[in-house]
Amino acid sequence: MASPVDASEPTGAVMPIISHQDRPGIAEVVIDHPPVNALDVAGWFDLAEAVLAAGRVPDNRVVIVRADGRGFCAGVDIKEIQAKGDQALIGANRGCFAAFAAVYECEVPVIAAVHGFCLGGGVGIAGNADIVVASEDATFGLPEVDRGALGAATHLSRLVPQHRMRSMVYTARPATAAELHGYGSVLRVVPREQLVDAAYDVAADIATKSPTIIRRAKESLNGIDPVDVKSSYRFEQGFTYELHVAGVADEQRAAFVEKRDADTTT
Repeated sequence: MASPVDASEPTGAVMPIISHQDRPGIAEVVIDHPPVNALDVAGWFDLAEAVLAAGRVPDNRVVIVRADGRGFCAGVDIKEIQAKGDQALIGANRGCFAAFAAVYECEVPVIAAVHGFCLGGGVGIAGNADIVVASEDATFGLPEVDRGALGAATHLSRLVPQHRMRSMVYTARPATAAELHGYGSVLRVVPREQLVDAAYDVAADIATKSPTIIRRAKESLNGIDPVDVKSSYRFEQGFTYELHVAGVADEQRAAFVEKRDADTTT
């Protein structure tokens, strides 16, 4: 498979999304859902609300989204989808849409501080962020083809060039933080222990600005964006549901959960 990360490991009963406001003008939203920060349906909606709420605070100028644990985010909780079927798949689609849109539409700039694996939905978060800083061990990838799904190519295409994005989708192989830094989509690459400080360094610079002007700057940049990220991603999601209805996705997800090779004859 594209990554050694197993998002089917037990995830615990509650998906905590933790918000901090430790410094003036800078809010922090932390994903902490062991073992691999694969979010269930409720977790995606919680993340969306936390990011939007942080941006609504009048004195805030910037929001940092980061994670605790082994990696930034391993995407959706495949085990939940495999267990609950249509209900969970629809919920995950809507939850991811809400979370990615929240990062994009947050009233102030969002900095994604990425470490370890950033897969699937993690790419959706990072791709819609205004700024990305990453640790040296960070990797970015879309294993969707190996999981019977499609989506977040919209967001990956904001991080890598078009032909690189296509190769990453088809092969399900990730790219390194160093590669993305070369493209200019990752602002800084630092040792892992320096990641939070690096994110706060960038945020501190933004926090010196007028909150009103920063909000208008974010709104204006979204307004001139060449891609409608919401419509583009929604189009992708339709194919995920088509694969699910066709029954092809069931085998891919089951193979992942059962830790075996999938039948790829159809």
